Amino acid sequence: MRLLRTSHLGPTLVVSLVSYLLAIALWWEGPALVIALTIFTGQLCVGWTNDLVDVESDREQRRAHKPIANGEISISTVRTSTFIALALCIALSFFGPLGIRGGLVHLLGVGCGVAYNFYLKANLASPIAYIIAFAALPSCIVLSKYNTVPLWLVATGSLFGIAAHFANVLKDMERDRSAGVMGFPQRVGSGTSSLIAGTSLMCVSIILTSVTGLRFSLIIGTLAFIALFAVPMKARFVLILLLALTDVVVLVTFASSSVVTPL
Repeated sequence: MRLLRTSHLGPTLVVSLVSYLLAIALWWEGPALVIALTIFTGQLCVGWTNDLVDVESDREQRRAHKPIANGEISISTVRTSTFIALALCIALSFFGPLGIRGGLVHLLGVGCGVAYNFYLKANLASPIAYIIAFAALPSCIVLSKYNTVPLWLVATGSLFGIAAHFANVLKDMERDRSAGVMGFPQRVGSGTSSLIAGTSLMCVSIILTSVTGLRFSLIIGTLAFIALFAVPMKARFVLILLLALTDVVVLVTFASSSVVTPL
């Protein structure tokens, strides 16, 4: 359980569930579960490398909820687990339902997540990793059925990535600055970051409303935009993940045929 906690288990499970819901719209349960497992192994790699890279900073800041930093689990155990998860991720990506094209796109997303942990997090290019990784997630699943990926779906994923990045940084904004981590959100500040995240969510809702024809998506997006400024900093990233899950349910229920565009 300590090992799973180190992987940022909450977001990891949400992303895996979103993947399953998208996959079930194109496959039956068996392949959909394998795709979700594939995404899960990739998320483990991203989560574990995040805590491995930040271990010294976490110790200096006495972040007691971090298992590596507080000594609940060793660095070597997490490092070994990361390599095992990476091997499984590569194997499942290429030899599972995602296929070669879908697998390559999935690994691109995982690579962006790892690159963010090691390098991009601390400079102006920090949003790029989220933009590409969040767009890669739905794209790799659509490509698993040898279909082209609709541009609106890529745009939706990228916008969710922007919102997630700027909202996720909010809870640790001052702590990051004191540690010298100066990504794009840390440079523009909490107010601007919240505005960017909220605007991105509104754009997602507008796109989904145009695709599904449901005003429900626009209403949810508007409420989320307002709530983003009302809830505590620590809850904003969770809010975005819940909105992503809600939008995926709407997408799968009412617009799954729009996702599939035959070659």
